[in-house]
Amino acid sequence: MAEEKNKVVVRIAGNEYVLCGTESPEYIQRIALLVDRKLQEITRKNHLLSTSMASVLTAINMADEMIKAQEACDRSESELKELRRKVQELREDVYRFKQENEKLKEIQSNLQIELTKKETELNEVRKTLSTLSNRKVPSADEGGIS
Repeated sequence: MAEEKNKVVVRIAGNEYVLCGTESPEYIQRIALLVDRKLQEITRKNHLLSTSMASVLTAINMADEMIKAQEACDRSESELKELRRKVQELREDVYRFKQENEKLKEIQSNLQIELTKKETELNEVRKTLSTLSNRKVPSADEGGIS
């Protein structure tokens, strides 16, 4: 399905032109206004330029702006690609750290169980020692071994 072409009459440098394009008439007017303003800027700076010379300088300036904008866009895309790569690395790190954290939690739980067992054993040993120390051991005077 072919897009419908819009015909728009625009004024640039005092001359009317009929521009055709698939973009909206408002967009085409906006482009023409931009070109007209750039052309006026060039002619204000040098009144001796012919319209065709001013037009060429306008085209050169606009091409320069376009190339610089494209280069900035390319740099931004490259930076975005690098940032996306870093985000992916960070996501992988987060996943890895979560896995490691889960393993460490399991180890901690096992160690806590082991600690509780050891504390219980220690308490039993203390109880046994306390019981043994509370028994009276006969001294040498009481007929024990001398």
